[in-house]
Amino acid sequence: MKNGFIYCEGQTEESFVNAILNPYFSNMGIYVKPIIHKTKRTPTKSYKGGVIDYKPIKDELRILCKNPNIFVTTMFDYYGMPSNTPAIDHTDTDLYKRIEYIEQAITNDIGCNNLSFNLLVHEFEGLLFSDTQAFSTIANDKAVEKLQAMRATAETPEHINNSVNTAPSKRIESVISNYTKVRQGIIVAKNIGINKMLSECKHFADWIDKIKSL
Repeated sequence: MKNGFIYCEGQTEESFVNAILNPYFSNMGIYVKPIIHKTKRTPTKSYKGGVIDYKPIKDELRILCKNPNIFVTTMFDYYGMPSNTPAIDHTDTDLYKRIEYIEQAITNDIGCNNLSFNLLVHEFEGLLFSDTQAFSTIANDKAVEKLQAMRATAETPEHINNSVNTAPSKRIESVISNYTKVRQGIIVAKNIGINKMLSECKHFADWIDKIKSL
């Protein structure tokens, strides 16, 4: 059994690891434990979820990496990373090259041999555009058609994003007003299945392959 931590931005990513990734990896003898990012600590309480500053991410990852026998990777939304993230302003016109450059810059900055930093492009909901028909479990036909039209405008699901207001989750919320990321997002993800996501989302697939080889 190979063990690893997936340091997550929030509860949605944590649920995705538990519901989708762990069943997939378990057949390969790989177990991944999700750990939600702590944005703030006090003597009596810690606050989880969301990204405000890069430094706490760096500090927490260095703690997680102390055991050299456990690999560590991450699930953070690219579009939501703070401005003090290493190389976050890198401007390569090729989306995948840009993301890989930023990920490597962060991995180098943290400086732990068992870490491979990963960004979701552009966020978790991008994966859900791998098969918009899967939204039929939580939405009516008209909403599904609108989501399919959104998907048709992009090269891949991972290319869907123009601004904070048009991120994948915002697009979903614009046609499914009661959409909930943690509960309904995972329902849709299960309906799609990881194999469809792997075939549609290159960066996600590369990350999954990387975990297998860590």
